[in-house]
Amino acid sequence: MARPRKQGDATRWPVPCGRCGEHHQSVANWPDGGVCGYCYQRAKRTRGTCTCGHQGVLPGRIDGYPACRRCSGVKLNIDCKTCGAEDELYRGGRCQRCELAVIVDRILTNPETGVMAAELVPVAAALKLMKRSNSGVTWIRQRHVTAFLKDLAMAPTITHEKLDELPGADRTRNFIRGLLVEHGALPRRDELAVRYNQWATGALERVSTGEHRDVVRRYIRWHLQRRMNQMETVPHGTFLRSKQTVTVAIEFLNWLHDHGFALEELRQEHLDAWLADGPSTRSLVDRFIPWAIKCRLVDPDLTIARHRRGTSPKLSASEQDAAVERVVHTDELTVRDRAAAILVIVFGQHIEDVIQLTWDDVTVTDDLVTIRLGRTEFALPSPLDEPMRQLAAAPGNDLTASHPNSNWVFRGYSPGRHIHGASMRSRLKSVFGTRAARLGTLHELTKLGPVPIIADALGYHPSTIERHAIGSASTYAEYIGATRELRQIS
Repeated sequence: MARPRKQGDATRWPVPCGRCGEHHQSVANWPDGGVCGYCYQRAKRTRGTCTCGHQGVLPGRIDGYPACRRCSGVKLNIDCKTCGAEDELYRGGRCQRCELAVIVDRILTNPETGVMAAELVPVAAALKLMKRSNSGVTWIRQRHVTAFLKDLAMAPTITHEKLDELPGADRTRNFIRGLLVEHGALPRRDELAVRYNQWATGALERVSTGEHRDVVRRYIRWHLQRRMNQMETVPHGTFLRSKQTVTVAIEFLNWLHDHGFALEELRQEHLDAWLADGPSTRSLVDRFIPWAIKCRLVDPDLTIARHRRGTSPKLSASEQDAAVERVVHTDELTVRDRAAAILVIVFGQHIEDVIQLTWDDVTVTDDLVTIRLGRTEFALPSPLDEPMRQLAAAPGNDLTASHPNSNWVFRGYSPGRHIHGASMRSRLKSVFGTRAARLGTLHELTKLGPVPIIADALGYHPSTIERHAIGSASTYAEYIGATRELRQIS
């Protein structure tokens, strides 16, 4: 990254730079004049093809155009002593790519045996070949990364369990785990399921009594974890919701203990008092109480108001049109974010479903762009297809070792993973709230076709689309009723 320019000082350096014309300290005298440090660095990083046909670094200037050293007469050492390539030298006469290779071999080789573990060989190769080698050097030279990798290199075996035992921050551990998985050093596993199991073990320690702890343990194992085990992968929403559910259940059971009640002694007035004397999140106990009733742990006559559906705000038709215009015809969002926004605002898709799309779901040809949502393939008309075309040509996040052959449409920063749903929501927030946009779109779409067809096409359960259809129909009925009243008055 180029250093930010400081303001020039004509008093200290009265002779201006021969390139930029600003008054900074001169670090070299080239045929076109004295060169300041900023222009010197830029010259070393200027690459292209000289008029003589030479391809590589073009530090010189001839008639205002970049030129090679031979044509311009610039004296500059940019020849890597290891690979011989022209490049900005980093250390010891080596370019950054060769320096990265030296660092990787040094850190990932076991100092006791002098041999690199077989599992680490493909990871080392990927790091050495990453397109943005300067990023690799910066990352691996961080103390916490270096320390973690050195501990990993000395591990007798490389497994998920061993990785969990190594000292270090979870963020570093998870990123390196992702690299190991992506390059075949470790098998894939459902990280959210593992994280939830680890979290649940710690959460049980917050329960006040052994009897209540057994109840929470049963609730976690036979209700929440059983459902997770039936999923191919645990969605992030399920992970967060399950943590929140257990947290509220623990708080409720601890409240009962503090007030001298056992769970089997729970009465309606106790439940009502707990709900009334606390934040609104206490209402999430409505997920625990039905399970407790089903398991015959509490009075079956207990009741608790469930969350009312249909109360979330949604974009009106005019707001949806304005959002589409902003997404398609402005540059407020990146290409990746524009493609995701179109799937939400036009097709009413959940962000969680959008971010899990792969290039197997998208077909891009010279004439047409199609995308499979649910059981139906939709053709994206122009200009809605343009962001997806650009994304297919340049998927992004391919300059490091994190995504060597990733099939995700919306790649994330973690190795081999798609972008996080919360991150995508935050990126789209400047244009619209994804939930309000999705609900508004479904509200309008249900006016245009039968419920089964819309549900099947967009990948929704028919009952979900039916609720939206009922809502849109009731709104239309209110409009008709209001129109009739106005006619009667007039």
